[in-house]
Parts: sequence; C-alpha cells; structure tokens
Amino acid sequence: MRSLDAARSVCERFHPGLLKELDQIPYAERERPGSPVIDLFRIHGGVGLLIPESYGGHGASPLDALRVQLALGALSPSLVAAVSMHHFTAAMLYSLAVKDGRLTPAQTELLHRIVPEQQVMASGWAEGRTAQNILKPAVTARPVEGGFLLSGAKKPCSLSRSMSLLTASIAIHGEDGGDPELALAIVPARAPGMSVHPFWGNDLLAGAESEEVRLEDVFVPADMVVRAGADDPTRLDDLQSAGFVWFEMLISAGYAGGAAALVEQVLARGRGPAEERAALAVDMEAALALLEGVATGTGEEPGDEESVARVLVARYAVQSALPDIVGRALELLGGLEFINNPASAQAAAATRALAFHPPSRIGAAEPLLAYFGGGPLVLA
Repeated sequence: MRSLDAARSVCERFHPGLLKELDQIPYAERERPGSPVIDLFRIHGGVGLLIPESYGGHGASPLDALRVQLALGALSPSLVAAVSMHHFTAAMLYSLAVKDGRLTPAQTELLHRIVPEQQVMASGWAEGRTAQNILKPAVTARPVEGGFLLSGAKKPCSLSRSMSLLTASIAIHGEDGGDPELALAIVPARAPGMSVHPFWGNDLLAGAESEEVRLEDVFVPADMVVRAGADDPTRLDDLQSAGFVWFEMLISAGYAGGAAALVEQVLARGRGPAEERAALAVDMEAALALLEGVATGTGEEPGDEESVARVLVARYAVQSALPDIVGRALELLGGLEFINNPASAQAAAATRALAFHPPSRIGAAEPLLAYFGGGPLVLA
C-alpha cells in the first residue's frame, strides 16, 4: 500500500531497523504487559524524533512525525499509544528550550541529556482540555526550602514503567490561600515518594504501560519547575494548547496506522470484488489525507484556536471513519482469517481506543458548535 510504504520509508530514515525488529516479534508478544517494544524504540533512537538537532535529536517535521507514527501504528498499537505521550511532551518542552532565558541552566542541561541517554518522558499533564492554563492539574505542589513537595496521581499514565522522567502540570499553593500558580515540574522516575500501581485492566494496548503513577510528597528542586513568570503569564497556556495539537495529531495517526495495515492486507491478498477493495482504500486514504493536511499546516508552536479546531475536526472525522474501515477490512479478509489469526481482530479492536482519548466527541460538541458559529473555542 503506497501510503504505508511511504510512511515506512520515513520511519526507516529516522529509526533504521526498528520496523524490521518489531515485525519479527509475534503480535501478541508486542502487545502484552512487559512487551519489548518500548525498549526497541529507545535502542533505535526513537526518543529524539521531535527534539531539535541542536539538542541531539532529529528535529522531524510534523508531516514526517505523523508518518513515523503511521508506520509504527501499523505494527504495534501499544507502542504508538505510549510514545505519543513522549513525543508531544518533547515538542512542548523543547519549544521552551530554544528560547533564550526561558529555562534554568539545570533544565537546559537536563534536556541536553535526553537524546544521548535515550530518556523516555512520561506525561503527567492533564491533557485534553485546552484554554484552562495547565488545565486544573491533579498534582499539587507545596513550597518548601529549595523547591516543592508534589502530591497527587496520574492514571492512566503511559510509559509508567519505562519512563526516565515524568513531566507534570502542577498547581503551586501558596500560604496566602489565593488562586494556585500553574507550572510544570520535571521529576526523575526514581524520585523518593513516586510509585507505580496497576491500573490498566484490558488486554488491548497492554504494552503501553498505562498504569497509575502516584506522588506522595515528592521533592522537586525549584530549578526543575518551569513557571510562567510575571513577564509572560500566558506562556504556559500557549504551550499547553500547542501540545494538545501535537498529541491529537500523533495519536490519531497511530490508530490510523493500525487500520491501514488491515486495508493493506485486503489489497495484497486481493480479497473481495475490485470495487469493494477500491472503495475501502479510498476511505482509508481520505482519512490519512485529513491528518496529513493538519500536519502540513502545523507550525512550530500551533497553539492558536484555529490549529486546535482543525486538529479536532480531523481527529473526530478519522475516529468516525475507522470503525467502518476496519469492519469492512475484516469482512473482506474472511472468516478463516478471523478464526486462525486473532491479531487482525485485536488490531481492529485497538483502533476503537481513539474514541476514549480526551476530549470526547460529546464533550467537545458544544465548544465546537460555538467556534463554528464565530465564537471562541473553549474546551472544558
């Protein structure tokens, strides 16, 4: 399938040998708890895809990043769901890193080590609700001498067992009892007081390590907390919105890759009448074209309302299209394929998880209607 072949070529350019090694592992092994796919991602330089070249990364364009996700999603839904969290976090943090004076020397030094040490960053952001600063963080921060004590939990938290760092949106509570200050904390995975607990109860996407991460009075030095600052109080709002666009684009591409792999099987095996195969391929390519259009129009910091609305339109359109596409693909592959190869049915079922990533289509309905009618886009 031409679009998947193009995506594989891009993935091979950035991560030579990764797809081959993934393909050699049986599907059930890739998707199980404790799967080796995240380690393979690290070994093949996956961490640096969206990190600027000045920090040792690839500095991939949005379109290239989308195609890498598409290629990975065709092989492992668990891997692509997990690494979407790392990639959108990297896109946000390094957008700050390229601005002089925005990060502390300690933060800058840490970000220079991410690629050489292949450190994976898990997301403790309250992703999914833009236009609310850092979105009512579930983690609170109490000032103490030299830094802050963090308490709270993130569940599910993908990469929970493989992460080197947790990046978390936090609410800093002062002694005056006023509104908390919103900030970002960078927390080592082995920090005292941080623990991982079982949470994910579904066999699908079990390799993504989406467990619960708890923080109980975890100390974070002040120079590992990114604060908005009086001179730029909306900067973290913009950062969150930009990360939102990255996340929705990358996660949608990952699930679309799983659907595209099933369509590719139908085409390669010549299953069903030509007009049905062609119609299936057209619908799949239309979904991919929507996502590629978003990627092509995405700038370095896509935090404006138009970018958020555009990515949501593409995400929900793809979300609506995938169940029909994978259902028709399974039907054309036939009953023996369903009986003898559970991987196809499992891959099809995994694509349904796109509907469960925030914001839900129902929750975004009224905000989108307001935006389409000329008002602001405020997702709650």
